[in-house]
Amino acid sequence: MLTVETRHAIHPAHARTMDTAALRENFLAQGLFADGEIRLVYTHYDRFTLGGAVPAGGSLTLDKVDETKTPNFLDRREMGIVNIGDTGSVAAGGETYEMNQGDVLYLGMGSGPVTFSGQGRFYITSAPAHRTLPARLITVADCVEVTMGDPATSNKRTIRQFIHPQVMESCQLVLGYTALEEGSVWNTIPSHVHDRRMEAYLYWGMDDTSRVLHLMGEPTETRHIFVSDEEAVISPTWSVHSGAGIGSYTFIWAMAGDNVDYTDMDFIQPKDIL
Repeated sequence: MLTVETRHAIHPAHARTMDTAALRENFLAQGLFADGEIRLVYTHYDRFTLGGAVPAGGSLTLDKVDETKTPNFLDRREMGIVNIGDTGSVAAGGETYEMNQGDVLYLGMGSGPVTFSGQGRFYITSAPAHRTLPARLITVADCVEVTMGDPATSNKRTIRQFIHPQVMESCQLVLGYTALEEGSVWNTIPSHVHDRRMEAYLYWGMDDTSRVLHLMGEPTETRHIFVSDEEAVISPTWSVHSGAGIGSYTFIWAMAGDNVDYTDMDFIQPKDIL
């Protein structure tokens, strides 16, 4: 079963007028992971698409998606898949890839139908592509790790880069995930924006009682969204994207836009955020 929800782009002046319900309706993606289903959110931010596939021991195939008006979803797109569940497999382009928890699979433009199998919980990200690049499975052992932050500022964290120029080539999709160390709660500090690229965070690895207070909005007009496990926040190019968690958590970051330069950020210091 496939369901697709469309999210239209929101102007920052419009976002300033939104109440809590409207913010959540436009920027929070909930219920992405359901047994026996593929659920996608097709956004008008760089045509980035995110979603979840949960085969629950069976198989699910992602093929035609009406929103793209192409015979196959990947005819003009690339895809990054993260397994956040138990071991599963993904088949595409005549190859089958076994994926353990935390592994990432890149599929290039023209890979054809994608079949998800096993006990995995597959987080799907996709962006338009301009050329075909080879598929690649990047295991946790293959990623590049960067440690940042400090316990004194409650933001010591390990950034794991997967679909990233230091690891592999992609058209415009950049993806990895960040894990907070014990006792640290803040992510993405100092905050930043990047007008060249949109970004989405999927929060993962939280228990039922944990929440992340995700900050969004223009730097001088910030708003917040409380986020639960396996929920994603869509960040327009004009929005900051930082957060503080109750309990441990990991977040998967994925970006699409004009470049793949991970360091292309306009930093906003805490004293300048309102």
